[in-house]
Amino acid sequence: MRSNDLPNKERMKIPRQTMPEQPANIRNANFSEVNLGYTEEQAVLEAQRCLQCKKPTCIDGCPVNIKIPDFIDLIAKGDFDGAVARIKEDNSLPAVCGRVCPQEEQCEALCVLTKKHESVAIGRLERFVADRERLSGVFQTPKKAASKGKSVAVVGSGPAGLACATDLALLGYDVTVMEALHEYGGVLAYGIPEFRLPKNILKLEIDNLKKLGVRFENNFIVGRTATVNDLFEENYDAVFVGVGAGLPWFMDIPGENLIGVYSANEFLTRVNLMHAYEFPKWDTPVQVGKNVIVVGGGNTAMDAVRTAKRLGAERAMIVYRRSELEMPARIEEIHHAKDEGIEFLTLVNPVRYEGDASGHLKKAVCVRMELGEPDASGRRRPVLLPDSEFEIDVDQVVVAIGNGSNPIIGQTTPDLDLNKWGNILADGESAKTSKKGVFAGGDIVTGGATVILAMGAGRKAAAAIDEYLKTGIW
Repeated sequence: MRSNDLPNKERMKIPRQTMPEQPANIRNANFSEVNLGYTEEQAVLEAQRCLQCKKPTCIDGCPVNIKIPDFIDLIAKGDFDGAVARIKEDNSLPAVCGRVCPQEEQCEALCVLTKKHESVAIGRLERFVADRERLSGVFQTPKKAASKGKSVAVVGSGPAGLACATDLALLGYDVTVMEALHEYGGVLAYGIPEFRLPKNILKLEIDNLKKLGVRFENNFIVGRTATVNDLFEENYDAVFVGVGAGLPWFMDIPGENLIGVYSANEFLTRVNLMHAYEFPKWDTPVQVGKNVIVVGGGNTAMDAVRTAKRLGAERAMIVYRRSELEMPARIEEIHHAKDEGIEFLTLVNPVRYEGDASGHLKKAVCVRMELGEPDASGRRRPVLLPDSEFEIDVDQVVVAIGNGSNPIIGQTTPDLDLNKWGNILADGESAKTSKKGVFAGGDIVTGGATVILAMGAGRKAAAAIDEYLKTGIW
């Protein structure tokens, strides 16, 4: 039955549809996408599980407020073109978000089915209709408003910048996106591996923005190529700063300067953006250790350790100072990592690295931890166990414990207020900063967060920019 008229009792008998994926013992040696997507039959069946609630709480969990029951209802009826069009009213990157957003913590967490059953697979359905549109080769381009004769500079082509640029272009503004790197997409390009987000999909999404009239300039470092003040002198009427949090953090322990110790930023950028996984076809070498540890428990750590495994590591290990329960990584990413042969060393923390006479990494000296009372993050604080020091033979370490704010714009815009961590101070709703005409959102304001939260910030900023440019009121 392809209908939205099933009784709720029948809907709840339908099991959540499992997404096909590459076998673990095959995918851990290649960079092809792990998840293979729903078939049409699976998508329709999954969509029929939606109860079409009168008060859809799932929307409350979506930072960009996608009309979730509407697009799922259209899938259930077999109107896939209508479904993707409905999503695009609020989300310009559905194929991306359907793959990398933590729906289990956002929209799906608030699905009423979770009271007794598994939630509707909202993210997988979003991915299905976006992929179907892409494979058809016919993209629906939203209608643009008439030109307003004003221009906006969007600094950074990550998720916040792309969302902001899309909404502004649709509102009729002349938008230019300025990107410091040679490829567009920000963290979507340099941070997320091919096996989670194929770059051809990202490129197509950006190409669709170009069709809306958004201009892109690469190798353009705002703060070096031109300052924020320069942009206003070049007759931009407003500036949105969405440069992310790309400054890697280290632990400040002995031995971090040894050859073989990477930040996750450098490691993943070499592999993803500079195609080291296709060496020597692409001339970007990257060290591949036999025994690799990745320090951290977030999605970036999972990306790094699964990448190391694919590059040939014999032992690829996660070292995390809390237990698995406290890991901020998506459950799916942890599950995939385990299936692929990744070792998890939890309640363990490195305290120093040791190398040989030539400065090459040879050992990680670690200690064991136990969990104490919860800290400010709500997770239980790791506490050192006395006399627990031990060694792990390693020849590569990737540090994935988080990132700081990009400092260049703050350094070159003295009237832009920052907090003590170097993040730009901006209003959470209007995205306004201390400098007139400058708006900011995403990780440069909040610190490292999710793709969809950054997109939500970009959309709020676009609405506020529109209001400012119409009224002149700051």
